[in-house]
Amino acid sequence: MQKTILDEIRSRFAKLMASASKSSDPRLERIFELVQREAFLPPGPWKIQLLENCFDTPSADPAYLYQNVLVALDAEKGINTGEPMLHAQWLGAVAPQPGEAVTHIGVGMGYYSAILSMLVLPGGRLIGFEIEPGLAEAARRNLVPFENAAIISGDAVSQAVPPSDVIYVNAGVAAPPEQWLTALCQGGRMIFPWRPSPAVGLAVLVMRVASGFALKPLMPSWFIPCIGASDRTGIALTPDHRGAWQSRSIHLIRDRTPDGSATAIFEKVW
Repeated sequence: MQKTILDEIRSRFAKLMASASKSSDPRLERIFELVQREAFLPPGPWKIQLLENCFDTPSADPAYLYQNVLVALDAEKGINTGEPMLHAQWLGAVAPQPGEAVTHIGVGMGYYSAILSMLVLPGGRLIGFEIEPGLAEAARRNLVPFENAAIISGDAVSQAVPPSDVIYVNAGVAAPPEQWLTALCQGGRMIFPWRPSPAVGLAVLVMRVASGFALKPLMPSWFIPCIGASDRTGIALTPDHRGAWQSRSIHLIRDRTPDGSATAIFEKVW
């Protein structure tokens, strides 16, 4: 495809993502335009998913990537890049700012890590965790031009998460580990796919406030399980769909005993 045509396709894609984000940050459009999706994928043709339909792109023309489709990174394991429109909405919700520290959990091959790292320039940095060794190594290579980004090969449950203004989680968790919450700086934001039961899947935004941790359900969301944080055994109170959407805060059990207002009770948080 001629470069000028592909540039126009990227530009239209970026405008759509900026609109989907519902953010007034003018940098989002420019960053979605600059960060090339094909640079963070295996060589094409690619396996893509649109709604419930999976198919191969007709060729390795990157124009096929600039639409709201999932692109497989490891089809056998069900690992993909995630829908750009959903991530645009997430980015608008967490609103990364220059100088902030971001922890990205589940980086894949680094596409959204690249976008996050640019949003915290100048002065900010990104630490990414990827449990699949092959993907972690690919993300390291892909992110070499992004000097404020570093990738850790391994999980973010058994390893320490650094103090963060933003924690961006791309794997479903039954309950956020205690250390993720305590890693949030005052005013920090964490977004993650909450999967407290097979029937409940939604993205939630957690904000560290003076009184603790506020929670805001955002939208339905389904991700592959987060190893080490998706086990539902031992849950004292499992929320139904309505209870999950009505949740408005998270508490550490060590700080406050669950009471009658609880919609969900886990081992260390409620």
